[in-house]
Amino acid sequence: MKTNGFIARRYLFSKKHISLISTLTAISITGVTVGTALLIVVLSVFNGFFDVIKGFLLQNDPDIRIESVEEKSFFYSPEMQDQLSGIPEITAAAPYVTGKALMVRGKQRDKVVSVMGVDLQEYNQINTLDRFISTGTADLAIRDRKLGMLANDKLMNTLQLTTEDNVALLSADGMRKSLTQFSLPRNYQFEVRGTYSQIQIVDGPAVYVDKEAAQRLFELRNNISGVDIRLTNSAEAERVKESLNTLLGGKYKISTWYDLQKPLYDVMYLEKWASYVILMIIVVVAVLNIIGSLTMIVIQKKRDIGVLQAMGFTPADIKSIFVRQGLYIGLIGCIIGGGLGLLLSWLQKEYGLIKLSSAFIIDAYPVSIEWLDVSIVLGGSLLFCLLASWYPAQRASMVEPADAIRYD
Repeated sequence: MKTNGFIARRYLFSKKHISLISTLTAISITGVTVGTALLIVVLSVFNGFFDVIKGFLLQNDPDIRIESVEEKSFFYSPEMQDQLSGIPEITAAAPYVTGKALMVRGKQRDKVVSVMGVDLQEYNQINTLDRFISTGTADLAIRDRKLGMLANDKLMNTLQLTTEDNVALLSADGMRKSLTQFSLPRNYQFEVRGTYSQIQIVDGPAVYVDKEAAQRLFELRNNISGVDIRLTNSAEAERVKESLNTLLGGKYKISTWYDLQKPLYDVMYLEKWASYVILMIIVVVAVLNIIGSLTMIVIQKKRDIGVLQAMGFTPADIKSIFVRQGLYIGLIGCIIGGGLGLLLSWLQKEYGLIKLSSAFIIDAYPVSIEWLDVSIVLGGSLLFCLLASWYPAQRASMVEPADAIRYD
């Protein structure tokens, strides 16, 4: 019946007097409002932190990385280059060589470092490394019979290096070869041409050298360790990964930016949805109040229910009246809470109202509003409110009209 909604509103929002039922209703709406607003704000902050961490990681990590499944290196054939260039989403591809080497500086200054050999012209399209040069220049070419090196600030401080200092690199393969051939290990001399300072969430390469120099250092001949790829949009990484798997076959391991730091990203998602579950307890408490207030309305309006049934209302109509009350509570709480949560998130995003410690990499709590998350929050809160109204509605629909009228 069309009057179901009108009766539900009259029962729920009576203006005659303030009773325990109206108080419980107000508490229920407040609980849904607060819970919904907090969920939107907290999930938006988690999304903001995810975007910040992703942004810093993608300064080092490519959108997609290609590596060999069976070997530590492979030949970057012209055929593969043509295949990659034929994919429109790929804007740049840079082969690289990587490995661990012993850096020697003087008699008591040595350290095992991560070395990455690149062609700077190609690699800058992936990493934009040249933007982070703090001293010197990004010059890896041979100058005065010396190979160039770019080192990070942390390593420079640890080994007390300065630009134009000379260091030697010795690979594990070179040491093993010298032992089997009973000869002195071959080391390669490099000149530190510059240093770079880059915020790194996880450890990256300590030094960069020319790709051909790295191939000789790690004895890879013309092979490479992998190919880093930059896409027009990092969100397309999974789809391009599937295309590359089909194109290149099972000999190569294709990793997206998410795969490269999967444990870290997984932990961040786990924290986000764990917070969602915990904060949803606020909504659950409000739902319990809905059950109590609607049950009390059923008891208080038992005679009215009997009269309505005598007038022709079916049990389904009676149930609809009380389900609508739960729906109204949920809608009011979700609309007010959703609006409040979005407003607070927007204010934090635009004006940075809540600041972070000065030691952190950003000034204020980051915020990123994801409409899918907002939909999940609003949908979850509304669903709980509807579920809470089911028991009182079921109880109301089972009232016998004759007993209800005779009892009163």
